[in-house]
Amino acid sequence: MSNSADSPQSGSSPVRRRGFRPVRVLTVAVFALAGLIFFTSFQTAKGTDIRTDASMLKLSDLIQERSRNNGVLDESNGSLRRDVESLAERDDGSTKAEDDKLAALEDRAGTRKLKGKAVTVTLDDAPPNATAKLPGYPEPQPDYLVIHQQDLQAVVNALWKGGARGIKVMDQRLISTSAVRCVGNTLILQGRVYSPPYKIQAVGDPGRLKQALADSKAIQNYMVYVNVYGLGWNVADDGTVTLPGYSGTVDLQYAKPVE
Repeated sequence: MSNSADSPQSGSSPVRRRGFRPVRVLTVAVFALAGLIFFTSFQTAKGTDIRTDASMLKLSDLIQERSRNNGVLDESNGSLRRDVESLAERDDGSTKAEDDKLAALEDRAGTRKLKGKAVTVTLDDAPPNATAKLPGYPEPQPDYLVIHQQDLQAVVNALWKGGARGIKVMDQRLISTSAVRCVGNTLILQGRVYSPPYKIQAVGDPGRLKQALADSKAIQNYMVYVNVYGLGWNVADDGTVTLPGYSGTVDLQYAKPVE
């Protein structure tokens, strides 16, 4: 019976040593490198979760931080504007007619406070577990359950059509250059970010304002989703309120052709 060449036998020559295998050295090096990486990660983390390090902020966190900063700057800008107006009112050489004309323009521009009877419209997302409440309608898609840009625009447009003298969305006064825009289910208005529920307050004749809301075709379509899927909708009389004046910049930014 034959035997393996590597098996020792009595009276045979000594067993040959196994040949040098570079792969073994490579394997040892890989394990050593892995150990070094684990040790370095441990020393860096110091017992904390490095995935949630403050330097790795989510984009949403950065947006919220910028929104808060914009709010602070708006308040500061508004305060400085009031100081300038106070100084200008001391004696700027203008006549009463000129002052009245300027005040009327400021009212129309939305930069002055506005007092009067008001109506507030509140829109909100539907519950996440919402189902169709009425027969004949499909089960909701995620898109059916959130407030969209066109919903907010429909309310603002209807209130203007109903004779609103001034409108405030959340805590900001709208002016002629204001744009109501949504990204996902968040509202971006004049550099600041808001989440639902969204509140839109308008000063004007309450009866006309509410009738304009009821007559709007876009809002009638929205009410279908309110009744079927539970989107939030509420219209309330606020009595007499004072809307804040717009405190942001009023300088128009536009492109210029290269000469």
